[in-house]
Amino acid sequence: MDELTKFAPKPTGAGEMFQLLRDGTPRTRADLATLTGQARSTIAARVDLLLASGFVTPAGEANSTGGRPPATFRFNPAARVVLAVDLGATHSRLALTDLAGEVLAEHAEQIAIAEGPEPVLDRVVELAHQLLASADRPESDLVSVGMGLPGPVEHSTGRPINPPIMPGWDDADVPGLLSRRLHVPVLVDNDVNIMALGEHTSQWPEVDHLLFVKVATGIGAGIISDGAIRRGAQGSAGDLGHIAVPGGLDLPCRCGNTGCLEAVASGPAIASALSALGTDASTGADVVALVRAGDLDASREVREAGRHIGGVLAACVSMLNPSVIVIGGQVAEAGEHLIAGIREVVYRRSLPLATQHLRIVASRTKGRAGVLGASAMAAEHVLSAAAIDAHIA
Repeated sequence: MDELTKFAPKPTGAGEMFQLLRDGTPRTRADLATLTGQARSTIAARVDLLLASGFVTPAGEANSTGGRPPATFRFNPAARVVLAVDLGATHSRLALTDLAGEVLAEHAEQIAIAEGPEPVLDRVVELAHQLLASADRPESDLVSVGMGLPGPVEHSTGRPINPPIMPGWDDADVPGLLSRRLHVPVLVDNDVNIMALGEHTSQWPEVDHLLFVKVATGIGAGIISDGAIRRGAQGSAGDLGHIAVPGGLDLPCRCGNTGCLEAVASGPAIASALSALGTDASTGADVVALVRAGDLDASREVREAGRHIGGVLAACVSMLNPSVIVIGGQVAEAGEHLIAGIREVVYRRSLPLATQHLRIVASRTKGRAGVLGASAMAAEHVLSAAAIDAHIA
């Protein structure tokens, strides 16, 4: 079956027809008629609407089999831009991207999420204007914002729910605070979910079952199953950091429990273990620097943290059966020591069938997973069939 006939013909509006062009492949009006089963006159009218919207652009002429070569059309990702925001406990990264996730301008800096929503979001708005100016795009080109926060988020409302490392943010109307100042829709999710989305869309689009694990100030996972992000009933799926470590130390956790994975294997937890050995370390960044400098205690503690994480992930592998586990976050920058500890336990504790083709790898996005995922989330909001139809209307 060739590319043009494998789709069952069905009626479609301009928004649905636009979805056939989102892969960037130039198509003729005849191609679109074959794919949709619509009359040529209907196709022509829909194409004219999409061209007028700017989301579709002419793409030259196709090869002719006789007569005048037919014109082709394709998705125009440069038509508008989205703002992608990745906020962590101590860092922020913002990027202005086109509608296909191509980064046009970018900025990263240290922050303190514990300062509360107003100063942090004020800075986000300030940087948004700077990025638009840097990319030479007018504010009218901005169509949506995607944001990740380092705590539980009710995705339907975009409000943080009792985030343990974000004092003052509980139930804050983050979308409302930003949209009133940037005048576009704002979508908010947990930071690990957008990292999973970013890693999946940019590096593993062919993989339908993927787990992204962030190891930094906290520990969490984003779940891709059947090709889509899975958030759970209230958006708290993947909260690995507060699973009790099998046979772990009875250390207090910020959530109020003891023995949580975050309390024994996060960046600050590893730094605390090193401090007890007489090494000057207080953050995950300190741990990474020590490992890179060849400190044997730091390397040993990072590998041991990997084993603790592996013990929890072994249960996840049995439950979810991912084909790829991606390890990211600040502590993952320590290199193979963390991943080696994770692999050691996961491959030993999980069933052979579940690990037969399982790959456990480091993130490939070089710290950009969050902004790439936030960009994909924001772009999808404005490129869905319903959104395109609403824009045209």
